[in-house]
Amino acid sequence: MNTRTTPGPRERLLDAAQKLTYSQGVGVGVDALLKAANVARRSLYEHFGGKDGLIAEVLRRSTAEDEARYRETMDAAGDDPRARLLAVFDRLATTIDEPDFRGCRYLAADLALADPAHPGHAVTREYRRHVQRLFEHELVRLGHPRPAHAAGQLLLLVDGMLAAGATRPETCPAALVRELAEQVLDAAPGPS
Repeated sequence: MNTRTTPGPRERLLDAAQKLTYSQGVGVGVDALLKAANVARRSLYEHFGGKDGLIAEVLRRSTAEDEARYRETMDAAGDDPRARLLAVFDRLATTIDEPDFRGCRYLAADLALADPAHPGHAVTREYRRHVQRLFEHELVRLGHPRPAHAAGQLLLLVDGMLAAGATRPETCPAALVRELAEQVLDAAPGPS
């Protein structure tokens, strides 16, 4: 019986690309990706059709992980929708304080991928739709008078917090954004 203990080329490429595209950006060279994954160029084309396919798949993989983290964070905060939404901002505050924090992977990809038809853009748009729907669900539970609008505001605050956390951490964006998020949530009439 043959038991595989090391990941295959596809997984190694995904792992390497997920790390390198976050630390160096989506413009990281193919040679660096292949070297980090310890795979031949042929593996890239066999599994992903090229670098664009690999980037899109890395973004897909990352969105699934990040959506799960949002849900875990909210679930750990209990059942109160306000507390669940604010927990997201508290979690992001700890994220931007991590030494290897480089900002929002999705915003960075959208800005770096000049071709509007790049498959990565579809992935990032869908991710933002999922997060906005997640927020909107909680805002409906909260009784917010404009849940879709407020969900869009919260998503914009998340983007801004992550961008400022990477570019201007000395401004304490987490505290500023949490205060703004509270204002968005306080437009809700509250439980009756």
